[in-house]
Amino acid sequence: MVTTANRKPVMSIFSSETGIESHRVRIVLAEKKISAEIEFINLDEPPEDFIDLNPYGTLPALVDRDLVLHNSRIIMEYLDERFPHPPLCSVDPVARARFRTIIQRIDDDWYPLVAEIEASSDKKAAKARKLLKERLISVMPVFAAQPYFMSDEFTLVDCVLAPLLWRLPVLGIELPKQADAIKAYSKRLFERESFLESLSEEEKYFNAEDSRLRG
Repeated sequence: MVTTANRKPVMSIFSSETGIESHRVRIVLAEKKISAEIEFINLDEPPEDFIDLNPYGTLPALVDRDLVLHNSRIIMEYLDERFPHPPLCSVDPVARARFRTIIQRIDDDWYPLVAEIEASSDKKAAKARKLLKERLISVMPVFAAQPYFMSDEFTLVDCVLAPLLWRLPVLGIELPKQADAIKAYSKRLFERESFLESLSEEEKYFNAEDSRLRG
């Protein structure tokens, strides 16, 4: 649960305990120290109030008073605008459009491969695994250029990339030695307090190289 002490939560988040899109929303919550009640949902046995609020039956979902949102990207942008400090996206409309385009490409080109690896047979998973690895390595100069992805500051793009990179070990993807820039970038993300706070108990074990989270 991500909450701020001595404040009653004003919103609720229905979240998967291991889903990548739920994880990125929890990172935004933790980064902004938003007071929210997180309820982990098993979609095989969803509670009635969740179905009533979200007829799509998807996670994550946000309830903020009379507002209900179902799409993780919309939820992230809403949280960034509703709680502007610290900002996770530029106020400049051109820069905002660029960041949105990057997130769209990650959602369209990289996230489906994660789903394919998690859900498919060995042959299909192997093909998706190889493609995701290649796509990560192909943009390695971008990872090396600035502390964060195309930015000197932590942004929503990093909130989208962090859960994906954290899951590489359980997806069976080992980056080559020459991918030091991606590894250094990942380390910066994983060391952030907000990232550590965002992890569910199950997610803590996704990255075998990080022993700080296990007793």
